[in-house]
Formats: sequence, structure tokens, C-alpha cells
Amino acid sequence: MTTTPQKLAAEFEESSQERVARVASRARAASRSLAKLPHESRNEVLIAVAKAIETNARAILEANARDCGDAKISVEGGRMSSAMFKRLQVNGRGIEEMAERVRDVVRLADPLGRRLAATELDDGLVLYKESCPLGVVGIIFEARPEVIPQVASLTLKSGNAVIFKGGVQAAHTNEALVSIWRECLEKFPAVPADSIQLLQTRADVAELLKLNHDVDLMIPRGSRELVEYVMEHSRIPVLGHGEGICHVYVDRAADIEKALAVTLDSKTEYPAVCNAAETLLVHRDIAPSFLPKAFAKLRGAGVEVRGCPRTIALLATPEVVPATEKDWATEYGDLILSVKIVSNVDEAIAHVNRYGTRHTETIVTEDAEAAKKFMDEVDAAGVFQNASTRFSDGFRYGFGAEIGISNGKLHARGPVGLDGLTTYKYKLYGNGHTVADYSTGVKHFKHRPLQ
Repeated sequence: MTTTPQKLAAEFEESSQERVARVASRARAASRSLAKLPHESRNEVLIAVAKAIETNARAILEANARDCGDAKISVEGGRMSSAMFKRLQVNGRGIEEMAERVRDVVRLADPLGRRLAATELDDGLVLYKESCPLGVVGIIFEARPEVIPQVASLTLKSGNAVIFKGGVQAAHTNEALVSIWRECLEKFPAVPADSIQLLQTRADVAELLKLNHDVDLMIPRGSRELVEYVMEHSRIPVLGHGEGICHVYVDRAADIEKALAVTLDSKTEYPAVCNAAETLLVHRDIAPSFLPKAFAKLRGAGVEVRGCPRTIALLATPEVVPATEKDWATEYGDLILSVKIVSNVDEAIAHVNRYGTRHTETIVTEDAEAAKKFMDEVDAAGVFQNASTRFSDGFRYGFGAEIGISNGKLHARGPVGLDGLTTYKYKLYGNGHTVADYSTGVKHFKHRPLQ
């Protein structure tokens, strides 16, 4: 009997459906085991994992070399950006940092079983609100292998199982990291290996997005297109790791040396990441003294400057590329910076709120009133004064690591650490209490907050 291409495709689709359903089911069972683990046991596992990452550094580097070898062909063919290629690369220092980020999570307080509120409803009837794990978290990310140890350490510490789907560009590195993690878990019988799992294909992603009964939260980390795709194709709650169009606003009362330092760091320290600045706004009063110095430093760092008409007139050099409307709404992820001269702080705020992505914005100023206005009126997860946008990061905030950065306003916002991976439950302790007594007026509620 001949097997048609259509039948083969149907069989593959069915196989993917069954495989992903089995992965999610196992993750759900694993999450229930993790939720019962004592804090000390979770930390013990993470300490062992950190050591295993260091011990297996050679295997990780070899796997990454295979990925980078394939990726170079894509870069040369124009199918991969240099920024994405940089995110893909792992070196010895990067592996040390992976292990250290895991140890940073060990040092954090237990996020589970925290009493968030207590209320005495009536005599002998007390209601407690306590933190607990979400359950199963799905992570879809692109070419950044360090996501696996960062996220897996946070999910394990918070009692959650995790299902990864990484970009094909980092397939070998991702497999190596997940294998190391799972092999380490085999030494701890109370911790199921299925608490961390890795999917491989786009078909797997399509199936995963359907499993709202087994997966509690989806976190897409990557392009705006990826985030929007996940939101549009799933009924699972989504915590979108959105794009970062971040701004530096140099106010009329800025200290020029501080402004130069913040601008350069925000743009050039690591231009490929979402908390790098993409637009520089400069007050017209300080522009003549600040912009020529900033331009010289930016060009010295290899940054292409795209300017508004006033910027072009002020700098008077053909090296400034005319900015278009599209530039204000573009996340370059590269050594490109759009520059606009504004008339006042209100114009700067209006520009940020129109073109920004609610990620991170900073004002450089010595005027406390201008700083307060900017920080109060700008709609973003992070608003800074006299500090680089690059500080918007879970590790730098003291979260140990981060599962991603959320530009939304519900559940979690900004860098998402352990708290963003927990929810809460209500525990009510009574002594034979019934609602009928309160409905008929025999008893009355006290609703007294307890310490």
C-alpha cells in the first residue's frame, strides 16, 4: 500500500500532538512533586546543577561551536543578523556566569509558603493568603542559550516545571544544557527529571499552545512577531517578553559628563539586547553643547547616527543619516541610534509615550522637578534618572536572574524574577462554620486583619 505525502504529514502531525501532550502531562505531574519540596532541597539541587554546568563546560562549548558554525553561514547569507549571532555565542566566561546566576538564585529567599495576608472572619474562622507555584511554565525563546540555566533555576526554586522551545540556531547548545540539567536531577530521587523538558520543532510549539489544561503560563522571549504569534494562537495566559524601544532623554539641566556616560552605556554596552537605548532625545537648550561631544563619542564607538532635521542642521556633517518616521518606532538591536532635538520635557514625554514599548526610559537631569515629571508621566515598566537603561535587568535588580521582561501591566511587570512565577491560594480554617448562620443573622463577620 502506497503512503501518500498527505498521509505522512498527517502521521507526523499526530505524532507531534501525542508527543507534546505527553511532555505537558509529565511536566504537570513533575510540578506537583516540586511544589512539595522543602526549600533546602530545592537549593541543594541548584548547587549541584551549578557545579555540573562548570564540570561540563567543554561539552557546552563544543555544542555551541557546532551551532555557531552553522550560524556563520546564515550570517554570510543574510539570513541571520550579527546581533542574533552575538547572542548565540557562548565562551568560557559565559559558562562561569551561567553557573553563578544559578548560585545567585540559591541565595534568594524561599518564594513559596509566604503568608501574604491573614484575616479573622469571625471567632475560630481565619483566612490566610499564601504564595504557591504557578505549576507548568512554557518558554519559547530565540538564540540565547543562557536563557535555559537562568529560567530553569528560577522555575525550580519557585516549584514550577518548565518546558523549553529554543530557536533552531542554538539547538545543539540547548540540548547540551538541558541534558546536563536532567542528568544532574537523576541524583535527586525526589526531583523528577521531567521538571525540565525541551521541545524541538515549530509543530511542537503549535501543539503546546493548545494545552491550556496542562500549561499555566507561556513566556515568549524574542521578537514582537513571536510574542504576537503566541498571544494570537493560545488560550494559555501569556507573559510577553516584548521588544525594547528605550529612550535616553538629556534634559536642559543635565550634567553633560553624566549625559555622555549614560548615553554611551545605554547604546554601546550591549546593543543587541532589549534594554539598550534606541533613541536619544535632547533638549534644544543643551543640544549645542552636548550633541557634538555625544556624536564624536558615538561615532568613535562605531554607532550610526540617524537624526531629525534639527540634529542634522546642528551637527552639519554628512555622517548623520536623516531619520524617518520608521526610525522612531524601530528596535535596532545594533549600533544604530536615532536622535531628536525636543523643545521641552513635555515633548520628550509625548515622544516616549508614543513610540516607546513601555520597557525602560531614562532622563538625565539635575532638576528634581523635571525628573519627577518624567518619571511620573512616562508609561514604562522602568523609569530612571541619571542611570543607563541597561540597569533594567533581573540580576541587576537583585532577582538572581530573570525569566524575561514584561512590558505588560498584569501579573508581573519589568524584569520577572521569582515573584512573577508564583501565585497564591486562600486557606480558610474553621470549626464547623456554615454560611447559613451569617445569611440568617445568627452570626456576624468581624473581618479583622491579623498580623
